[in-house]
Amino acid sequence: MSRRALFAAGGAALTVALAACTSEDPLAKQANAGDNKNYIAGDGSVSEYGAADRKDPVDFTGTLFDGATVNAADYRGKVAVLNFWYAACAPCRIEAPDLQALYTEFKADGVEFLGVNVRDEKATAEAFERTFELGYPSVVDKDGGVLLAMTKYVPPSSVPTTLVLDKKGRVSARVLGVAEKGTLKALITSALAES
Repeated sequence: MSRRALFAAGGAALTVALAACTSEDPLAKQANAGDNKNYIAGDGSVSEYGAADRKDPVDFTGTLFDGATVNAADYRGKVAVLNFWYAACAPCRIEAPDLQALYTEFKADGVEFLGVNVRDEKATAEAFERTFELGYPSVVDKDGGVLLAMTKYVPPSSVPTTLVLDKKGRVSARVLGVAEKGTLKALITSALAES
């Protein structure tokens, strides 16, 4: 089975799973709304994982829009922030200035930021990056390879989703929906404080 077919099957399974949830589940309500907004928005919920509860270090490989290859091993020994986004996603546009501000603030501490663009062509993604003056790179993930790889650890479940990786490369926190600046700063600071 091709990666694209596997990703499509996974997306279909997620939609079915969301639809099967109780009517009190906000993601299920969005999936069933039929409003054609083309994304499931997270509710801003934050999951922080204690060191003993974290899974194995994440493993992924991606290609940046400039053609360079990156993989999870490039970020070992550093705190890293992965942000899943695409240009037409309204919540992604809301959080972009805060992500750039945090990238600038934590750059001297060695914190790495990596965008994971799940939908756009190069020109569209680069226009978004110019508009919001983003200084960190993004991988092209239209085939869902990085997104699918993350489901083994903590599923992103919505766009945007932001993951904080500890220095061992494990997911220490996940934000579904807009990453509120103060909250994300606290999550990064906490991961930095770990030995």
